[in-house]
Amino acid sequence: MSEHIVIIGGGAAGFYAAIACAEANPELNVTILEKGKDVLGKVLISGGGRCNVTHACFDPRELATHYPRGERELLGPFHKFQPGDTMEWFADRGVELKIESDNRVFPVTDSSHTIADCLLDMAAAANIDVRKSCGVKAFQQLEDGTWSISTTRGEEIKADKLMVAPGSSKAMLDQLKKLGHRIVPTVPSLFTFNIKDPRIKGLSGISLPNATIQVAASDLEASGPLLITHWGMSGPAILRLSAWGARELNDRFYRFPILVNWIGKELDDVLDDFQQEKKLSGKKRIGNHTHYGVPLRLWKAMVEGAGIKATATWGDISGKQVKALAAELCASVFQVTGKSTFKEEFVTAGGVDLKDVDFKNFASRVVPNLYFAGEILDIDGITGGFNFQAAWTGGWLAGNAMAGYPLS
Repeated sequence: MSEHIVIIGGGAAGFYAAIACAEANPELNVTILEKGKDVLGKVLISGGGRCNVTHACFDPRELATHYPRGERELLGPFHKFQPGDTMEWFADRGVELKIESDNRVFPVTDSSHTIADCLLDMAAAANIDVRKSCGVKAFQQLEDGTWSISTTRGEEIKADKLMVAPGSSKAMLDQLKKLGHRIVPTVPSLFTFNIKDPRIKGLSGISLPNATIQVAASDLEASGPLLITHWGMSGPAILRLSAWGARELNDRFYRFPILVNWIGKELDDVLDDFQQEKKLSGKKRIGNHTHYGVPLRLWKAMVEGAGIKATATWGDISGKQVKALAAELCASVFQVTGKSTFKEEFVTAGGVDLKDVDFKNFASRVVPNLYFAGEILDIDGITGGFNFQAAWTGGWLAGNAMAGYPLS
């Protein structure tokens, strides 16, 4: 009788593992249990509905540096399966991908359905049994090393090998804790900042391409595009900062001051430029002419924030006001008063302690015939396709191992 492989979770990691397993060993019976009505939910909403499949970073060492948690552990796996392999996998299955200017990788269709449909088609072709609305209440290992899985449908499913890949699930983490695994408490990783400040009120939608944000009295700092939103600030710079600072910002209850350098330039250089402007353009109205490509509405807010009248000329203002304006551009202080989940790529830090995982095959070091992939592990990447790549890599290695063909 063929072995039965059961995978808990119908997301990116679960599907990729199931397909890898079934394609490597077609004799196996492979089942995916998904508690929701639909599968691949995060695949469909990620990247604004375009699906940021991976990131065009092909050096495993450099790739691993984009993971606030998991950098050391993912280095070996990335030598076996990295973004180039992911891109080749999809290309071999008829999905054409493109690399955008910031190295994010998307399907050329700009539709996440292209990726989801590919995974569904490959699962169907491999005769994988995908059961929706089938949550798992509990699982236990029997004396012979096999598994008994109790579902919300009232079924008892037997499995020779079990993979847990449900995303960040407290119920599943509790189950794994009972089996002896250490669990790192979960906290949000990718989130935006809630800020109420008159300087950015009414400026939603304005973005700056090269900002730097630093958490005051902290080593936390990140650079990149910054977006003003209705509720505060977002964009890659904020999301990177939230990932690297996931635990520290949680400890601060998401209330802390930040320093914003809107243009990514040194304060002294900007001050020199403004002093030169004051000398050469004394009659020019400050509020009417922006600098450094800052959108005019934001520039006017900065001028006002520096205590300069809208009608003032460069010749009108004092040296103190020149310094204040330079500071508004390069070291604006804003008070963060909370967070909002970044729905397109909601990620958590925390999960199964990485010391309890064998990263040759993503198997449990605590219990035999048990595997992991995806967010159930204490691994998370910054925004840009890195979290999906961790899911593809883990799913690929675990899937092949469960099939009986571990990759050396």
